[in-house]
Amino acid sequence: MRRKLLIAAVVVGVLAVTVAVANSSRLWGGRDGGPPLLAHRGIAQTYPLDGVQNDTCTAARIHPPDHTYLENTLESMRAAFAAGADMLEFDVQVSADGRLVVFHDSTLDCRTDGSGAVKDHPYEYLRGLDLGFGYTADGGATYPLRGTGVGLMPTVEEVVAMFPDHELLLDVKNDAEGGPVAAYLNTLSPERRATMAAYGGDTAMDVIRQQVPGFRVASKKIMVDCLVAYLAAGASGIVPGACAHIELHLPERYGRWLWGWPNLFVDRMRSVDTRVVLVAGDGPWSAGFDTAASLDQVPEGWSGWVWTNRVDRIAPLI
Repeated sequence: MRRKLLIAAVVVGVLAVTVAVANSSRLWGGRDGGPPLLAHRGIAQTYPLDGVQNDTCTAARIHPPDHTYLENTLESMRAAFAAGADMLEFDVQVSADGRLVVFHDSTLDCRTDGSGAVKDHPYEYLRGLDLGFGYTADGGATYPLRGTGVGLMPTVEEVVAMFPDHELLLDVKNDAEGGPVAAYLNTLSPERRATMAAYGGDTAMDVIRQQVPGFRVASKKIMVDCLVAYLAAGASGIVPGACAHIELHLPERYGRWLWGWPNLFVDRMRSVDTRVVLVAGDGPWSAGFDTAASLDQVPEGWSGWVWTNRVDRIAPLI
């Protein structure tokens, strides 16, 4: 009996070592060079995240500006790529006349000199707004960017045409916009779609997935389905089908529980055309790695993508 127990213990030990070695990021994962950078909304004005809720007007609480770029404008996007961005994220909504416009908030009152919902106005009205109207760092005593954003709201078509050779990530803001976005994507060549991806609500992403087969998408449900399946099967090195052709936006604190984290996990996801993007904080408010200190949270030798609102600061450090 004692001999049988000893043999069983040895077998269990060998299996444990085999699993550990097979999932060792240090032994198997990683690649040369620094991590690629995703520029969130181009180069944006940043703001403290403490106390932010869904209805918080973030333009009214920005840090004192050290640049004049406004998020989601062609100028901020060009500056982001010039600073070293490898991919650009921008927000997508549909105007009253069916145009795909690039703007974050569902309503206009916070950031602009307009009012009401984006979806209730034609593009001609939206294009004439001042996108810098509502930005203040001192509680409304001054508005340093007012007047700098007139006529700067672009369309998705303009963004895609402006950056034909760059990776793009579309944040589809509302579920009803999945159909129009899918219809637009199907006007592009397969080669162009291969450089793009989208994320948003479950309903919108399901529509895009069905109407644009093979296009990379992400939603809360899609990411959870992948990670649950991977936790069950990943010890063997198997990448479940639920993880193929998607985006994974992960806070570092959650990634550490995944088989092969960090870089072997990234390599496995890359093998099924899935992109792993590291975000700061807990994830809900698109916190980015925007300062030198924040980069301490990026795993050593990280080979996935890094999400930032200030690629101009982070690219030189990475």
